[in-house]
Amino acid sequence: MEQGHFATTHWSIVLKAADPAAPGSAEALQTLCATYWYPLYAFVRRQGHSADEAEDLTQAFFARVLEKHYLADVGPEKGKFRSFLLVCIKRFLANEWDRKTAQKRGGGKKLISIDLGDAEERYRLEPSHEVTAEKIFERRWALLVLERALAKLADEMKSLGKSRLFDALKVYLAAEATAPPHAQTAKALGMSEGAVKVAVHRLRERYRAILRQEIAGTLDDPARVEEEIACLFAALSA
Repeated sequence: MEQGHFATTHWSIVLKAADPAAPGSAEALQTLCATYWYPLYAFVRRQGHSADEAEDLTQAFFARVLEKHYLADVGPEKGKFRSFLLVCIKRFLANEWDRKTAQKRGGGKKLISIDLGDAEERYRLEPSHEVTAEKIFERRWALLVLERALAKLADEMKSLGKSRLFDALKVYLAAEATAPPHAQTAKALGMSEGAVKVAVHRLRERYRAILRQEIAGTLDDPARVEEEIACLFAALSA
């Protein structure tokens, strides 16, 4: 081609956050902030700002979104929410090049909690500096959409009393090349090798279904799910 819930911010959350009078609006806004702070932080860092500047600018950006009611202008019919945010952060940075100005505009508001040490540790793991800020932002979306789907699958398996099975088999979802032989896992679980292979197949199918559901919730047109999945894997391979 959003940690936390960056992966798939459903439009229901965005629209609730956009309406201050709506029940749960404040919580929805906090969810959006917690969801998108790191992708935006990484974008700002890749633009050449220091860690401290990126923290201030990210905080100030969210304060500006709240202050100017930017969310009132978005909706499923207007395209992808992450694309809207990317346009907004670019415009914001064009006008907020001075860190002191950013702090002033932020008004001292701390809408999100940024652990700068954690943020920088994550940023150091990003691809080389030849990768553009836009690609970093999209890659973050792609990785986190997968993480959110995986977290939902983990919760589902836990509710079924199958946490141990999930923990043993989740490696086959994304890293089969380095995963242990099925026979080894079967021995550890006290299952037959054939039963493990069937369980892995079912887990993959359920993971794909959850992934599709998550992506569908971010789109106004369900027919675009396959296109969005293609964008997801394109972002990972960039």
